Amino acid sequence: MTLVSIDGISVGYDDVGTGEPLVLIHGHPFNRSMWRPQVEHASRTGWRVIAPDLRGYGESTVVPGATPLATFAGDIANLLDHLDVDRIVLGGLSMGGQIVLEFYRLFPDRIRGLLLADTFAQAETEDGKRVRNDMADRLIREGMGGYSDEVLPKMLASANIQTQPAVADDVMTMMRGTAPDGAAAALRGRAERPDYVDLLARITVPTLVVVGEQDEFTPVRDAEFMHFRIPNSVLAVIAGAAHMPNLERPHEFNDVLDRFLTSVHTSA
Repeated sequence: MTLVSIDGISVGYDDVGTGEPLVLIHGHPFNRSMWRPQVEHASRTGWRVIAPDLRGYGESTVVPGATPLATFAGDIANLLDHLDVDRIVLGGLSMGGQIVLEFYRLFPDRIRGLLLADTFAQAETEDGKRVRNDMADRLIREGMGGYSDEVLPKMLASANIQTQPAVADDVMTMMRGTAPDGAAAALRGRAERPDYVDLLARITVPTLVVVGEQDEFTPVRDAEFMHFRIPNSVLAVIAGAAHMPNLERPHEFNDVLDRFLTSVHTSA
């Protein structure tokens, strides 16, 4: 666990293991601890795993207002510069996956491979913009408690909430512990994100698309949409998981990730 000041904000991050760098970007409204099973596993198998807290989340500085995805991507680039890391395999889940696409749009020469988990590429609809901005206002007004209670049954498959109470508790703790100002800023910025559909066909690095079979937020069809458009990409559907397959089915997720990382290493 490390905290560093970069470009006017403090950034919390983990940097574990040695070898080629793998950077993992968490989703909303979580923090870097959501990647713990992957950080522990990949760092034991020859990868240097870097998992930052995005601004507004975890130990990083909360900046109220609106945080565009380009700002998140710039923060990641600044952290990598601080760590003297050039080219990376970059992965993200949900909002983190959209930040991955934004990073690729801005810094394609720094990418060796992409992991896109439980995310989607399309720009927000007008109705979606309204919903995200209304939710941002609600989080500022009410805090994270009620929202967290409402979305937990979509974050995790219902069976997993019952059979994996420790995972459900961890997810709830992350959500409830997130600063409302930070979460709201991300929602407002995400509402105005670009459309990445045309970018998909221009991705030239190995890409793994992963989705939980029971994901309601980003269903399997969203993963298939990206897979069909990204040249030579690989699609993995994780059975028995919803929006967070890396926590609900960590062994299956890690196996898929292992095979992908091996292919990236071999292609290099």
